[in-house]
Amino acid sequence: MSQNDPRNAPRNDPSNDLQRIIDFRISFARRQAGEVREVPGGFLVLHRQYERSHEHNQLHITGPADPEGLPELADEVMAFLPHRRITVHDEALGLISVPALEQAGYTHVTEVLMVHTGPVPEAGAADVVERELGPDPHGLLRRAVTAQQWRWMPDADEKTVHDLVERRTARRAGAEEVLFLAAHDDSGEIVSWADLYLEPAAGVAQIEEVATAEPYLRRGYADSVLAGALRRAAAAGCALRFLVADQDDWPLRWYGRRGFRAVGRVHSFSRF
Repeated sequence: MSQNDPRNAPRNDPSNDLQRIIDFRISFARRQAGEVREVPGGFLVLHRQYERSHEHNQLHITGPADPEGLPELADEVMAFLPHRRITVHDEALGLISVPALEQAGYTHVTEVLMVHTGPVPEAGAADVVERELGPDPHGLLRRAVTAQQWRWMPDADEKTVHDLVERRTARRAGAEEVLFLAAHDDSGEIVSWADLYLEPAAGVAQIEEVATAEPYLRRGYADSVLAGALRRAAAAGCALRFLVADQDDWPLRWYGRRGFRAVGRVHSFSRF
């Protein structure tokens, strides 16, 4: 293993961790896209198959950019889309972009990048297995995710819910290995789930969309899924394990109690 191998990166260097996370997220966005268009200061990802998924149809700003010009740039390159979504990966640039984008009608969300620094949990008795969203429309995981999506968005239309559920298929291309983890209750129903994106060559893993069906909240199922994801990431040689949490939402504190700490922030802007 060479000195420059990312797996040799010191684990006590938050700035190093932050850059590796940003690089991973940019690579993931590009690899899972149906189409990538280079634009000044970044790139646009598109996936016409999941057009209601803002994750898959958005503008990523990765380099120097004029904050005042971002609204015009988004209107130009996303003119054919009904929404606008911009992710600014540089924290300082994102902050100074807030006034111009809010004035243009965008809603601003600060996303916190959190690294796991606690011990990897021991295996427990809970049943946590990999379950892929395969072609079976009646699959247990698909059924559970769809039902919960309707609870979150009762006024949505069928196309929106379909795209938000089925977009996991696109995510399979985002990393070297992509797992969908699920916890079951005694009857075999899937009650909690999460995505796990593994890039062992880089030593990086992301845990994403940890969720529990509302009828099963506060029973420890999300803990089981999160612990299972951390164990699998560690077993794959991914020493840098991270996730993304909304700065203003309660999961930020929940993750903090489970060994995650903030190493940086990115800024997301949306307009409908």
